[in-house]
Amino acid sequence: MELWLIWLIIAGILIVVEMLTLTFYLLWLGIGAVAAAIIDFIFPDALVLEVIVGCVVALILTVFTKTLTRRVRSSRGFKDAVDELVGKSGIVLEDVSIDAPGIVKIGNETWSALSNEPIHKGESIVVVSRGSAVLQVKRWGGSN
Repeated sequence: MELWLIWLIIAGILIVVEMLTLTFYLLWLGIGAVAAAIIDFIFPDALVLEVIVGCVVALILTVFTKTLTRRVRSSRGFKDAVDELVGKSGIVLEDVSIDAPGIVKIGNETWSALSNEPIHKGESIVVVSRGSAVLQVKRWGGSN
């Protein structure tokens, strides 16, 4: 298998995981992997150059976009779409227990969720808060 293809597979995996976490860090690493793939396509067998270019691209994106994303997030009227989940109700698709996350459906989306009480499949929940990829939920109407 060609090395540039391996770089693209790594980039795809990083970007998919980024879509689940919404942190931007894995996105920059994924773009760095794409840059490494391009270098390998142009200069085959230049592994050191590929790694250096990939790392430099990821580092530059991390450093320069951190300020930009901070400004956007602190601007007036900005609302993170994920923060809007807090207070919304949904349904449990896979049991949520105290020590293991389950799966809940909020609107048309499914999320991993934790709760301070066991909640079983089919019960209604409300979102209390969110982490990077896991929601904190409670049973709709509180404990029974």
